[in-house]
Amino acid sequence: MPFKPKRPCSHPGCPKLTNGRFCEEHAKQEAARYEKYQRNPAVKKRYGRSWKRVRDRFLTQHPLCEVCQKQGRLTSAEEVHYIVPLSKGGTNATENLMSLCKSCHSAVTAKEGGRWGRNYSRK
Repeated sequence: MPFKPKRPCSHPGCPKLTNGRFCEEHAKQEAARYEKYQRNPAVKKRYGRSWKRVRDRFLTQHPLCEVCQKQGRLTSAEEVHYIVPLSKGGTNATENLMSLCKSCHSAVTAKEGGRWGRNYSRK
């Protein structure tokens, strides 16, 4: 299958070609700028050092994707998902967390966006 041609970096004056929007150097700068100026401070506060500790501990205890396990597949978990989001009163308690692979996390997050009204739980 042919590849899409590379395009110039979107950073003004950068001549480098890239597959994404920015070259590697400017992608890091753009991510830092986004974190500093555009990301909601409340969200940033929720996902600080304590969340990283909770997440790492949970992934150590639950190394496999829970959705894939229910379907008979063994996939390593890369993400930790809140069953009840923090914005809706959820907590960092173990009962409110699910270990998921990236594709299942994307699917669960999209479905919980309110379109389908489906809620995943471990039960």
